[in-house]
Amino acid sequence: MDKEALKLFFPKELLEHFEIILVHELGHVEAKEDFIEVVFEEKNNLPQGYSTSEYESKGFYSKQIQDFPIRGRAVFLKIRRRVWRDKQTKETISNDFTFIAEGTKFTTEMAAFLKEIGRDPT
Repeated sequence: MDKEALKLFFPKELLEHFEIILVHELGHVEAKEDFIEVVFEEKNNLPQGYSTSEYESKGFYSKQIQDFPIRGRAVFLKIRRRVWRDKQTKETISNDFTFIAEGTKFTTEMAAFLKEIGRDPT
């Protein structure tokens, strides 16, 4: 799949902070269903108010969330979020994003849609 074309399907907040690095078209054996997994990696931008002279990027942690289906296929977003570490205290920080609906594994847009049609995801 074309990464540039896929950008039309995702929230602009996501694309401001993350880049699409990989797209998989997979089959789920148990559910007998094809799905698309789009892997996003957070850009190397420290949270506001922090300095690169004090913090260093120390890897990622991942979270998978579900988004709207595309052409009848389930869509899962694998979000690789950065972690930065204070060079002196070793304390870690990360950005706080609000495009993931709290208490769910859906984007806020998908959660609002499900709530509206009576299938509350929470």
